[in-house]
Amino acid sequence: MVTYSESGVNISLEELTIKSLTSQLKDTMNYRNIITDTGHFAALIELDERAIAMSTDGVGSKILIAKLMNKFDTIGIDCIAMVVNDILCVGAEPIAMVDYYAVEKPDPKIAEEIGKGLAEGCKQSKVAMVGGETASLPNIINDFDLAGTGIGLVNTEDIVTGEDIKDNDIVIGIESSGIHSNGLTLARKALLDIGKFNPEDPLPTDSSKTIGEALLEPTIIYVKAIVELLKSDIDVHGLVHITGGGFSNLKRLNENISYIIDNLPEPSPIFKAIEATGVESKEMYHVFNMGIGFCIILDKKDQKKAQEIIEKHHKTYVIGKAVDNNENKVELILNDDEILL
Repeated sequence: MVTYSESGVNISLEELTIKSLTSQLKDTMNYRNIITDTGHFAALIELDERAIAMSTDGVGSKILIAKLMNKFDTIGIDCIAMVVNDILCVGAEPIAMVDYYAVEKPDPKIAEEIGKGLAEGCKQSKVAMVGGETASLPNIINDFDLAGTGIGLVNTEDIVTGEDIKDNDIVIGIESSGIHSNGLTLARKALLDIGKFNPEDPLPTDSSKTIGEALLEPTIIYVKAIVELLKSDIDVHGLVHITGGGFSNLKRLNENISYIIDNLPEPSPIFKAIEATGVESKEMYHVFNMGIGFCIILDKKDQKKAQEIIEKHHKTYVIGKAVDNNENKVELILNDDEILL
């Protein structure tokens, strides 16, 4: 049975590393009026009646899939998506980004293709790419790396942090397009190394796509749907981008709240293909989004209207509920199995 750790990514060590880094930076939070705690999806800096939201992220090892496919015109979408989807989680509307493109050796053709994806991601999320940095680092970078930092704006009275989540609030899940931009190291290990598939081979669980196409499918940008929801009269209690760590991301909003997730849709074909190579179900739900890329937490009375708004853009599911028990756990109920995150 292959695990994320065996494929080269140790989540526990990564979390410890982050804590080691951020422990040295805690005092800097006192230099400005910061609203959110470290660990939320985006930071909020208060400016009178409004706040600036900030987030940064990268494409990760999805770059290696792009290289295998010799197709670089979509990973820019992933770069934009990973940042703007996080900014949404505090109730802010993304407005601008800068990118960081580090290369071993400059390649104008690849840069042009990456630029096409960045432009498409900006178009989908209506953000301006206002600048960035391109660095040639031949002794540090192999091939290239791509990351971005974004800002958004929100009225302070409209900030969503998760503190208003209460017992029996429902969790609405929005579909993902597949693997998005997390867990690609495990996916490559499972499919390409253990499964012995080639990127050009048909996906065994969906022959309409190749393995490479399924892995390279761009991350969904949820900006249009979530901004429309936030501009409605619905009282949104929590917003969660389901990234690395899967549904454990729900725990980032409110340390007093747990969740029972008992109505997940059938996993996307790409996840079935990965699991079929020998990855245990528990590991799958610890690593991947499993078909749900974003969650909304709100009062049950607002369920119908919220789904009507979101389903103008994406398919939704009521996947579970919040539980006020001070335990901060996520309980996944999958047929006869129970997984605690």
